[in-house]
Amino acid sequence: MRRYVLTGTPGAGKTSILRCLAELGYGVVEEAATAVIARAQARGEDEPWTRASFIDEIVALQRQRQSEAATTGSVQVFDRSPVCTHALATYLERPVSRALTAEIERITAEEIYERQVLFVRNLGFCEPTSARRISFQESLVFEKIHEQSYRAFGYELIDIPAGDLAHRVATVSSMISLPAS
Repeated sequence: MRRYVLTGTPGAGKTSILRCLAELGYGVVEEAATAVIARAQARGEDEPWTRASFIDEIVALQRQRQSEAATTGSVQVFDRSPVCTHALATYLERPVSRALTAEIERITAEEIYERQVLFVRNLGFCEPTSARRISFQESLVFEKIHEQSYRAFGYELIDIPAGDLAHRVATVSSMISLPAS
């Protein structure tokens, strides 16, 4: 089983790439943070990221989704990973929780994800959504924190440059269809 992480700045087009990869038959796992935010907002909580348990809720959902996807396909693509959650905690100036530390230790020890991470570069703008309330300038800071987190945990970043969706999907598909290195 080869599990790749697709990550990058908010609004870079990760979800669009993921949808296209699913259409091509790849196993895909959607981002947990967006789901945690959407569930909370559906319950009337406007800014769930201000809650102390927010990071741990993301970690729990990421682990659940990774576990549930464990038997589907020979190649899977994950929209973000616990390393992204580490970057989020750093960005939000939150302490790295025991749950997050334990999950990063688990994914490292069990070699859950490929060491090459597909890093989707920004498109030069960031469209706000109900879950993504970040300016383009803030997204660039967050992008840098993601890079630092992945490198700190020993991952190699493979740039997926800005461009049209079809080209980006083709680039990702060619990377993940190659035999593992």
